[in-house]
Amino acid sequence: MKENPNISEAEWKVMKVVWKQYPITTNQVVEQLLPSNDWKPKTIMTLLKRLVNKGALSFEKKGRAYSYSPLVREKDCIREESRSFLERVFGGSLKPMLAHFLEEEEINRDDIDELKRILNERSREK
Repeated sequence: MKENPNISEAEWKVMKVVWKQYPITTNQVVEQLLPSNDWKPKTIMTLLKRLVNKGALSFEKKGRAYSYSPLVREKDCIREESRSFLERVFGGSLKPMLAHFLEEEEINRDDIDELKRILNERSREK
């Protein structure tokens, strides 16, 4: 997999569909995105083309149909997007971000237990 491109919010929606099921045709992407978006099929095709141009997707033409596959991993894009968000909003510091979300957002017992488990594992690694 290659370096992660800068993916817009709309492009993320397309990428999530492709990461979930690939190779995937243009029509399959359109079918999955139309019910939950106010987009026209042409908009989705434009987003697919942008993602190909950015190096996030590859395509193969089979007759009249195009089939798409990711060139970047979802995990890597999420990691990069998270780092970018952390840098832009919290100056790169994790502690204020975690404090903000814990103080401002609803959190249930299961989430608290999972966070404790993760923190305990990380503290044992250090």
